[in-house]
Amino acid sequence: MADSSGSGRGPPCLGAAAALRRWEQLRRRVAAAAPWARGLLAVAAGLGLFYVVLRVPLRLRDSLAAVTVFLSTLTPKFYFALTVTSSFISGLIFVFEWWHFRKYGTSFIEQVSVSHLRPLIGGAENSPPAPAAFSAGESETSRQNMPECKVWRNPLNLFRGAEYSRYMWVTGKEPLTYYDMNLSAQDHQNFFTCDTDALRPSDTGRDTNVLVYVKRRLAMCARKLGRIREAVKMMRDLMKEFPLLSMLNIHENLLEALLELQAYADVQAVLAKYDDISLPKSAAICYTAALLKARAVSERFSPETASKRGLSTAEINAVEAIHRAVEFNPHVPKYLLEMKSLVLPPEHILKRGDSEAVAYAFFHLQHWKRIEGALNLLHCTWEGTFRMIPYPLEKGHLFYPYPSCTETADRELLPTFHEVSVYPQKELPFFIHFTAGLCSFSAMLALLTHQFPELMVVFAKAVLRVLWPVSAPSVLASS
Repeated sequence: MADSSGSGRGPPCLGAAAALRRWEQLRRRVAAAAPWARGLLAVAAGLGLFYVVLRVPLRLRDSLAAVTVFLSTLTPKFYFALTVTSSFISGLIFVFEWWHFRKYGTSFIEQVSVSHLRPLIGGAENSPPAPAAFSAGESETSRQNMPECKVWRNPLNLFRGAEYSRYMWVTGKEPLTYYDMNLSAQDHQNFFTCDTDALRPSDTGRDTNVLVYVKRRLAMCARKLGRIREAVKMMRDLMKEFPLLSMLNIHENLLEALLELQAYADVQAVLAKYDDISLPKSAAICYTAALLKARAVSERFSPETASKRGLSTAEINAVEAIHRAVEFNPHVPKYLLEMKSLVLPPEHILKRGDSEAVAYAFFHLQHWKRIEGALNLLHCTWEGTFRMIPYPLEKGHLFYPYPSCTETADRELLPTFHEVSVYPQKELPFFIHFTAGLCSFSAMLALLTHQFPELMVVFAKAVLRVLWPVSAPSVLASS
């Protein structure tokens, strides 16, 4: 009974105790013999190290000699095949690296190295977490936690499913991304519902949202049908009736309609109200202000004349306005100057990003073309902006530093067949340069081996003689 009330292990404990006593006795004997045992161990270790030091070089020398003998017996055809294969493989890697960089903006080899090799060498703990790419499954709230990467509804968007379907039928390409359509679905759900729907008194707030939405869409439809003055009146009434809904950017619709009417004085009046330092900017505001400044001087502007006599005050103001607009969104000029092809604008845009540039240029390119010399002035001056902001990601001139997250968000908003504009331009990764150099060097060696086989064999043996001077030189000489 005593055993059952104790540890409950029974006889096995006796065997364990005996083994423990024997281990303790052995440890005491070793401790007692520690001085001479440590000396004996040191002597044994020294003899082993002496053996390794003497034996390994002999084996290494024999191995190098065997490798040299093997290489010296190879024919020129082998070297030619080796260099051609090396050039072909490195060329394939170079093409894949280039494609991956153009499509995703990163080096595949570098990305794999960072993702898989850094954790193995213990670098994952010290490295900062990489910003996660936007995915279609994330909520809009989580995407907009960073203010600089907030996604906005495109104020000029009025396309419908029939037009998108027609585009897909003609081109065979999807005009909208899943992420963009998912945001549109969330917009409609949030716009037409209230948080207190269960209590029913919220119907008034929902009715206001529906009223503003319908009136704005009616004004945009009138603009698209060519009834511009009717559209302008509806927009003005809407802005006067609901002045607190400026986040809907109805003034951008009004600016575009007034530009179509060529009512430039009215455009200037709208800009005076909304182009304020305390209000959010947009490409429509900045580039429309630059367009009005350019309109005053573009007709008589000549780069040759300006370089001789200098710029007038009005020309300086126009150039500064263009620089300001380009700093806010540097992607727009290439679309206005038709250096890049346009696509259907997305339903959502990222301010200062390529998606905003596509949306602005799609609707405003005609207004720039209508003013004689405006595009010429833009062409001559827009690149000068970058001299004022050599490090745009660190420090801006008139605006905050350019956000570094625009490329990732724009790739989610714009269709895959569109080449996303990246600013500032990224330098080519090291592995693209490395694979290109390796491919070129291997191809040159293959060509030389094909043209001068005997001479290249002598060159290869000379290289072996430099790399392995300890190997048997007589073997090389005899071969």
